[in-house]
Formats: sequence, C-alpha cells, structure tokens
Amino acid sequence: MGSLRMVKRKHSAQRSRINTTGERPGFSRRSVAPPSSRRSPTTWLILGGLGVIAGLAVLAYALGWIGGGPAASPSPSPAPTFDLSLVHPPSATPLASPPAAPASDGTTATIETDLGNIVIELYNESAPVAATNFINLAEAGFYDGVVFHRIISGFMIQGGDPEGTGGGGPGYEILDDPVVGDYARGNVAMARPANSDGSRIPNSQGSQFFIMVADRPELASGGYSIFGNVISGMDVVDQIVAGESSGPPNDRAVDPVVMRHVTIQRP
Repeated sequence: MGSLRMVKRKHSAQRSRINTTGERPGFSRRSVAPPSSRRSPTTWLILGGLGVIAGLAVLAYALGWIGGGPAASPSPSPAPTFDLSLVHPPSATPLASPPAAPASDGTTATIETDLGNIVIELYNESAPVAATNFINLAEAGFYDGVVFHRIISGFMIQGGDPEGTGGGGPGYEILDDPVVGDYARGNVAMARPANSDGSRIPNSQGSQFFIMVADRPELASGGYSIFGNVISGMDVVDQIVAGESSGPPNDRAVDPVVMRHVTIQRP
C-alpha cells in the first residue's frame, strides 16, 4: 500500500425523534361566550395552575424528559485525554540480532470497543521498540477514545491517530525494529507515512498501527514493524473491517469504532 496513512473520531449526535402518529397541533372551533370583564378568584387560580403546568412541560422538554427534546440526543464523546508527561519515545533500541520468529514474554494488550474486546500478544522480545512504544502510549491513556479510522476489506483496519485525520501521532517518531514475522491475518504492525513516490521513510512510525484481516506478503518491503498478534477478538476485527468505508484513496470509516480503553497485562 502506498502509505498506511493513519486516524479523532468525529462523533455525530443521533437525530431527535419526531412524533409521526398523525396527530397535528391545531385549534378546535367551538362557540365561546363573551368573556366577563372581571374574573373570579377561582378563574385566576385555574389560569395560574395552567401556567405552572405549561412551564414545567417546557422545562421537561428542554431537559429531555419528554422524547424529542434537544437533550434527547446524546452529546459526542469527550476528546481523548492522556498524560503528556508519559508520552515520549521509548528507551528500547532495535535488536542487532533479532530472533528468527516473533517472540513475547507473555505481555498482552486489551483494546475495549463497543463491539467487544481485542486481545493482542505483544512481541516485545522481537520488536522491543514498537512494543514498548505501544505499551507506554496505552498506559498513558493515549489510545483511549481514539478510533479505527481506516478500514479496507480483505486487508486491514488502522487506528491510533488522536486527530482522526490519518496524519496525526504522538509528536515524535520511533526507531524501526527489524521486521520479524509475516504480514498475516491477525498480525499487528506499525503504520508509517511514505514519500510522494511511495517509498518508505525510515524511523517515521509513531502511534498509528494496523491489524491484518488477511495474509498480504507483498507488504514485506514496507518495513512496517510487526509487534503483536491478535489472540482473541478477531471476530471483532472482522466486524470493524466490514463497516462502511469512503473507499479509495482514504478508505475512511464512515462510522469509525472507538477504542474505549486499552490496558496492558504483564505476565
């Protein structure tokens, strides 16, 4: 792919429902006696009571207690927040002699979404830079509220951009790990920008990542650090990639799925 360009979710409030039962507001035409020039105390009490009831009804409507009011539509989710003091490049360095196959000490990450959880085994022993970077960002709360902004059927889902534009990141880049493993279904790799001619930019990965939904060995020349594998929740990944997309060239998810919370579990 020319660029696994990476993506803040734009939330659209649901439309308020409108009563369509067929009833319409109007006035009944009836014969009314001419009003008296003076009103009795009882009349004033009745009118006052009706005024109070009308006022309460307006208040209830405004607060959403009665269906269809302005507050009946949920407000958008708050923008992602995270501890900036914990967001920095990892101290890990690329392995001079990486193992022949992906390796992990058992550390996992759980991505919570409204469709279910995705559990990733992190390859911190074969891709220490990318894995440590992901752990640091997750524990700082960086990914909480960020979306899977890009989806391509038969290829992958991509997320990790707090801006939701495909071009955002943590404000720094990390060193490239040697690629260990294959770009196969379930594997998780770092996304990166590319030059105008499609060639890769070394050491340009940040926070965006993608999860493969099919084997794509042709990515081998891209240098996307493979730092994990989904061990539970591929059914959730399949649901996400099946969502509506804007299509090429941006493949933007029309209704992107949010990463509500990402937690790290160490052995």
